Parts: sequence; structure tokens; C-alpha cells
Amino acid sequence: MTETQTPDAPRPTTTDDLYRYHVPSDPQISPDGRAIAWIVQRVERETEKKYANLWLADVESGRLRQFTHGKWNDSRPRWSPDGETIALVSNRGNEEQAQICLLPLGGGEARPLTELKGSIADYEWSPDGTKLVCQFRKKDAGALEREKDEGKKKLGISYRHITRTDYKFDGAGYLPQEHWHIWVIDAATGEATQLTDGDKDETEPRWSPDGKQILFNSNRSDRPDMDLDVTELYLIPADNPQRSSETPEDWTGEMKQIITRPGRKYGAVFSPDGQYVAWLGRDKPGRWYQNARLYVAPVAGGEVRDISAAIDLHLGSSTNGDIFNGSGPYQLVWSADGRRIYSGASWQGDEPLVALDIDKPGGDYKQIIAGPGVVGGYTFDRERKRVAWLWSSLDDPAQLRVCDIDASGAAGAPRTLTALNPWHDEIERGTIEEVWFKARDGYDLHGWILKPPGFDPSQKYPSILEIHGGPQTQYGNMFMHEFHYLAAAGYVVYWSNPRGSQGYGEGMTGAIFGRWGTVDYDDVMDWTDYVEKLPYIDTERMGVTGGSYGGYMTTLIIGRTHRYKAAVAQRVVSNFISFYGSSDLNAGLENLAGTPPPWEDMATNWAQSPISYIGNAKTPTLVVHSENDYRCDQEQGEQVFISLRKLGVDTELLLLPGESHGVSRGGRTDRRVARLEHMLGWFERYLK
Repeated sequence: MTETQTPDAPRPTTTDDLYRYHVPSDPQISPDGRAIAWIVQRVERETEKKYANLWLADVESGRLRQFTHGKWNDSRPRWSPDGETIALVSNRGNEEQAQICLLPLGGGEARPLTELKGSIADYEWSPDGTKLVCQFRKKDAGALEREKDEGKKKLGISYRHITRTDYKFDGAGYLPQEHWHIWVIDAATGEATQLTDGDKDETEPRWSPDGKQILFNSNRSDRPDMDLDVTELYLIPADNPQRSSETPEDWTGEMKQIITRPGRKYGAVFSPDGQYVAWLGRDKPGRWYQNARLYVAPVAGGEVRDISAAIDLHLGSSTNGDIFNGSGPYQLVWSADGRRIYSGASWQGDEPLVALDIDKPGGDYKQIIAGPGVVGGYTFDRERKRVAWLWSSLDDPAQLRVCDIDASGAAGAPRTLTALNPWHDEIERGTIEEVWFKARDGYDLHGWILKPPGFDPSQKYPSILEIHGGPQTQYGNMFMHEFHYLAAAGYVVYWSNPRGSQGYGEGMTGAIFGRWGTVDYDDVMDWTDYVEKLPYIDTERMGVTGGSYGGYMTTLIIGRTHRYKAAVAQRVVSNFISFYGSSDLNAGLENLAGTPPPWEDMATNWAQSPISYIGNAKTPTLVVHSENDYRCDQEQGEQVFISLRKLGVDTELLLLPGESHGVSRGGRTDRRVARLEHMLGWFERYLK
């Protein structure tokens, strides 16, 4: 991690940099607050494989050391309550099957604790350190049977029998028929006991402070794959072994549902005294533009309080980045005295850590860690006297920071413990200007302008407009390698948060619900109007690009205006009618976009489809799509490519095999390089 010597002269950002980044994630502070464990991922250029290992930091001395080594992937480090052992999920010894492993801090190798066959998700230690609770999904019986026979294994699956709409997920592929369930694992023997069973998913298990109960989240409606916002919180005794799956009433009777409000729930945690449960959620089913809000309810039943009812603030992460994405558990944390709850938040391009006072429901909160930047995964010690977090800014992908917290909840001066990617100082980057501007209706909008390195205000520059995905995300003070790469080639790169974006209040996020391509399109045009008036912008050499919702908007733009001389449409949504049912969003599409199913209102779906305007297109357009994109199916991009070819518009199609929707931030590095180089090549062809 201490690589390279700084050359005498600065250099521009290149695609080769993607091979050099060490990317941190999932910081976990020890119970006594004296050490921090976190994961660092790297790329092996020769094989294009990514590996991740565990690192440790001594908080007082600042000493860093790599604690695990090897060509495998460690993830989700979790300290035992006594601070003597770190559990982690690792595929060491078996590339295809990760297990929970235990790593003694006093010395010795990590040893596999489990022998599970399937997928391990969320887990945590019991308060006494004798057990772990785990969210686990078994492999399907057919997959297990194929593993026993090399011939069958080589042939692979012969068919898929699909019985529910949530049968695929982007980045994971086709999902097993098995469901997520709650398991308890003995920390000494590795014996795994299944607590729940049946045809419902149970997720996010959490121990009660006394270790006697386990809290989890489940959608137990008649149609959980269609009624997506009907999730509830349940308690089950920790010593309740699984009853017969043939008689699920035997075990459901052991469960207790906590009285809550309707709506989606996640991130639930017990209060320190075990009397209350807090969670994040939305109480307007089918309205995903709603701010994620904080709720608290007594475990025994009683009044449910909406702690953030009067705070127009989204509690959670939503900022776009292409090196670091704020990765790590983003869950609620109670103060030691139970008076405050800590949460991440999205606000005007930043992601601060905030504290909400539960005794003053409705509007009282403080920014504990703030400033121009993004708080990624954060973690508190047992006494809530120290917090560690990953911090990203416009100039730096991420560093590990730590500070102390006083009795009032105020944070002390932060200390940066890491110097990841020191070679970053070699690079000459352009300056970034933050801008607030007026939309045509007077609405205040927020944007950023990146000037090329060596910027000369007397010159005229070509420019590239970047449009984010979502749309319920935000651009902000987080590092974007792509923007600096394009700027290094001599482009002014500019981006903004039009209506529909997160981080500026629920009214702004919900402004385009059921009406994509209306006021959001106007906002993007108004942003371009602002930028093109700058004296250093060449109005005859303006380009546009975006992916996902940004690909939607890019495709809409080329059909509605000819002001841009080149476009790169990525991960496109082009046709709401064919998009319905082809995306892993499935029923969620209506909740995200607010557009009814096509058979209910074909005209509205067509009116909001960029393909309906494509006959007007003249802009040379490169279409970029991933072949394993289950969020925006490949056919969405193919419709654009074939239509433009038919119209005689200059167009090419770049397909990335084996990649999912998130290729720009998590794909195989050579494919990420290919994407960036083809983008730049296209703009160079038409804007230079």
C-alpha cells in the first residue's frame, strides 16, 4: 500500500489508474475503541481478479498493518464482544463458497467456523460472544445434487422453473428458489441451527441486549414479491430451534410481531436497554421518493413515534461515486444512554453523520460529522465514545478517519489514519467549482463544474454533461475518476442534481413521480443554458452522457434537441412498455417511477419513453450496455441502436460481456477501461 515514488512532474488521470486503486470498505471499531478493522480491495492486473484482505489500525499510535494476506476475498469483519477475535466472511480455500471464519487477535490463522452451502449475508455476534446469528440462504436442492456428479456439474442447469416475480437480481443473476432465513451458529463448534423456515424471506437479524431474542425483518404478505412495502419486524427466541418445515405453524407461533406502522422497514436495532426498537422506513407504500425516516416503537407494544416527521431529510446513503461508494453497513446506532440515534443522511451533495434526539421527535437533529464530503461506513465503540468512518471527497476516493464523542454527542477533531493510494498525489487534476443556479421556474438547483488541468480562461473548451442514475440519487462531494479522466483530455465536465434527485427534500425527489422527462428534462436544459453562457465554453462542441436514469435522459435528449454534438447513452431505459417485466425491479418499477402498468395506461408509458422521440434524433450516439444487466435489459439499448441505424444517424453499440448494471463502479477492470476509452474516443471523434 506504500507504492511508487512521486515523479518530478504531475501527470493526467488515466484509465490505468483503475488498476492501482486500493479501495477501503466496512470499518469496524473494536469494543474498547482502541483498534479498527477494515477491508481493502485490490486488482490483480494479470488475471483481472479482485482480492480483498483485512487491515488493522491502532487508534492511539496510528500504526497500520495488513492482517490477512492471500488471493481470496475477506469481507464483513465483526469484533467479538471481548475484542479478542474477529469474525469475517471469506472464500479462502474455496473460491466459490464463502464461510464465516474466526481470526484470533493473539495470533494464528483464520479458521473456518461454518461449513454452509449457500449465501451468507448479514450476521453479528451474540452479546456474550458464544454464538453468531446469520442471514443465510441455502443452495437449491438441484444445485447441491449437481455438485455430487462431475458430469452433471459440467452440463449445468437444464431448466429454470420460475414461480415468483423476484427471480433475478442485478449483479447476482437468477436467484435460487430457496429463501433467506435466520440461523444461529455456535462460536466454539460451528454447529448451525436454523431458526426459521418457509416460503418467506427473513433478513437483518439482530440480537436483543440480553441475548434471549432475535429481531428480524420479513414480508409475510400473501404476495411478498408483488407487495414490496409490506415488511414487518418480528422477534423469535434465540434458543428456538427450527420446527418442521412441513408444519410452519409450529414455528410461526413462537414469533412475535412488533407493532409498527405500515410501510417498508430496514436497519432495525434494539435500544441499549432492550425496551425499544428503532428502524428506518417509509410509511407511504408505493412511493419510493419518500424520505427514509426514523421510527421508534416499544418492543412490548405501544405508541410508534416518527422521530424525523418534521425533518425534510433522507436518512441514508445516495451519493454516486465510481471508486468508493460509501460501502459498509449503514445502520442505526443508539447512544449509550438511549437518548440519541445516529444515522447517515443525504443532504445537498454531502452525506453527514447525524444524531437525532428521540425525546424531541419531529425535528431536532445535529450534524456530528459534516463538511464537503461523504461519510461511508461508520462504526462506534461499545461506550459510544469513539466513532470511525470512511470519508470521501471530490479529491480523494476514501480515507479512514476517527474522532472522540463527548457526553453530549458532540464530535471532537477528526484524525485521518490512512494514506491510501499515495500515488494519487502524482496526478494533476482540474479545479471544481460548486454552483447554485435558478431553473426557469425559479427553483434553486445545485451543480458542479470541473475544468481541465492547466485551464486557460481565454480559451474555448469542449464540454461534457454528465447525468446521474437513479433518479433518486445525488451527485455530490464524492470522488469520480470518470470525470477527471474526461477533464484530463481537455473537456469541461459538468454535472448537477435535477428534480427527482435525492438530498434536497422530499418535494424535490417526488417532483417527477409519474412524470419522468418533464421538469427534470427542463432542469437539465437549464443547467446546460447556464454552462454554455460561460465565456470558456465552445457551444458548438458540447456532449452529453449518463447511465441508467442518466441513460434514459441522454436518450430523451437526443430525440428532443440537437444542441449536443455527440452523446454516449449508457445502461439505457428507452421504452417503458418493454421495460415492464424485463427489469429486476419488476413490481418495484411502479413504486420508483410512478408509471402504471402498460395495460392500464399505454399512452402515459409511451409518452415517457425516450424511444417515442427517437425519430427526431440526429446526434451521433454511442450506446453502451452490459450483457448481464438485469436492471436495464440489453434490449433497451438495442432499441436505440437499431432505431438510430435505421434513421441514418451515426451510432455504434458497445456491449460488455459478463457485466451487470454496475459496471462503471464494480465491473471487471479491463471492461471498465474499455468503456471509458470508447466513451472518450467517441467524444474525441465529434467534439475535437
